[in-house]
Amino acid sequence: MKCYSLCLVLSLLVISNVSSQEADEFEVEPDEVAKVEEAVDSEYPYISPTPLDPSRVYIADHFDDVEKYQKLWIKSLAKKEGISEEIAKYDGVWDLEAPQRDGLFGDKGLVLKSKAKHAAIASRLIKPFTFNTKPLIVQYEVTFQDGQECGGAYIKLLSDGADTKNLIQFQDRSPYTIMFGPDKCGTDHKLHFIFRHKNPKNGTVEEKHCKKPKERLEEVFTDHLPHLFTLVVNPDNTYEVLVDKKVFNSGSLFDDFTPPVNPPMEIDDPSDKKPEDWDEREKIPDPEAVKPEDWDEDAPAQIVDENAVMPDGWLEYEATHIPDLKALKPADWDSDIDGEWEPPLIDNPACTDVSGCGKWEPPLINNPEFKGKWKAPLIDNPNYKGKWRPKMIPNPDYYEDKNPFKMHTISAVGFELWSMSENILFDNIIITDSMDVADQWAAETYVLKRAKISKEAESVFEKLATYTNEHPMMWLLYIAVLVIPAASILYLCCKGGNSKEKEEETLQDNKKKTDAYTADDDVIREVEEEEEDPEAKPEEDEEEAEAEEPSEEDDREKFSGDDDEEEEEEQVTPKEKEAPRKRKPRKE
Repeated sequence: MKCYSLCLVLSLLVISNVSSQEADEFEVEPDEVAKVEEAVDSEYPYISPTPLDPSRVYIADHFDDVEKYQKLWIKSLAKKEGISEEIAKYDGVWDLEAPQRDGLFGDKGLVLKSKAKHAAIASRLIKPFTFNTKPLIVQYEVTFQDGQECGGAYIKLLSDGADTKNLIQFQDRSPYTIMFGPDKCGTDHKLHFIFRHKNPKNGTVEEKHCKKPKERLEEVFTDHLPHLFTLVVNPDNTYEVLVDKKVFNSGSLFDDFTPPVNPPMEIDDPSDKKPEDWDEREKIPDPEAVKPEDWDEDAPAQIVDENAVMPDGWLEYEATHIPDLKALKPADWDSDIDGEWEPPLIDNPACTDVSGCGKWEPPLINNPEFKGKWKAPLIDNPNYKGKWRPKMIPNPDYYEDKNPFKMHTISAVGFELWSMSENILFDNIIITDSMDVADQWAAETYVLKRAKISKEAESVFEKLATYTNEHPMMWLLYIAVLVIPAASILYLCCKGGNSKEKEEETLQDNKKKTDAYTADDDVIREVEEEEEDPEAKPEEDEEEAEAEEPSEEDDREKFSGDDDEEEEEEQVTPKEKEAPRKRKPRKE
């Protein structure tokens, strides 16, 4: 057993050594890494995208062109209202940069570089988007390169008007038509879709917040990967929210927003009051019920168990806690101020292995006679009138907007953010009225990027598993390379071990090749009888057992000693010579 264990460890060491040597062969120099990255980039070549149909695009920016970015995007220099001067400025830092990792060659993005600062940047649309017969499609990428602790990455579609004429003053109070995108703080993960609705009756504007989706959004903020957010608002007053091209939320502009677009037709009459004699009780105590004469309201809920007996081993005169004799009075203890010092109490060690210590008292049990305070049973209330509600009256503020899709015209787009995490990357913004255009734009940017990331993330073992599934004959190679060498090592090790054990047994047998008595015969015989099974042990070969008897000189030299010992040996030796030990024939 020891042989197999030792050889197994040896085999694993050899195989792991080979694996490490092979792993060392896979280590490459930085120049070679660059060549690999260049090869991957050549497999996924990136060219700044061009919209499929520019006539159906209102803005499309890939942020690869620095000159275009500086011309179109305007950083806000506004100040927030109602807060201190030190934190009111929009002094967050924006820049164009390549992604920190997994980027396509030549691809850049708009990066929010600062944290814990207000930051705002905006750009006018190529042409205003008017809500009429075409859908609104907003799509952009977000990568939380350093994760997200608290803050948003949503986009605002700014309403056409005087405020969008001067984007350098873009701030949180700038009117917007739609706000869309991810937001997180602590454990609260959101994907906003808010639109501002104008009351057709009085002209007031109110925010309508979309219902919260059921799907989880945590990975978006933690996996450091680019994610594609898409909002589709249709002329039939339906909407869809997609994350990474999968529907994340959907519904109706009428039914899935809080507060609803249209107010109720009727409301409670605020002047209506509940009558004083209105009885809302469904059940009342039975007025004819009488408490039974034997009902004892004073009976306790629990009583002493009179049948209880103090457990065996209970140390009734032993305290449960004793002073800690090892405790020392603090050096700064002042008896005049702190009082006389006493050592703290500790659990009495004498009570550790017994049923208990201290004065024993029988336990309490539930009182079978306990009934509690008597109450009359309940019956149906004959005067019950139901739950009172004020009467309904027509809602004076009622209106019916049959097409909430027709929102305020959009003329600009921007990010107005505050975040506790930096290096948030935005990329490939497009606003269009064609889903085909949005899909083509994503295919040349986001889809290509995620394909490259998946390719680079595929580990050596995953590639090997994929290749093996495609080529089952690889299993034969694995057996030849790994299993056969390991089995050979085990065989050789164990064979060598068995040969060594046989050799030792042979040397031991050669030490005794005569029938003559020797001094260690008794010891050997006792050891053999105690440790070995005579039936399991191979018998000695008769040919090996026949040997020349030692000479008398050898015997005298061997058994020289005290006179008593010589006499004893002389008494034993002739006897042994006359009756040599018999051996069983050797098993073939």
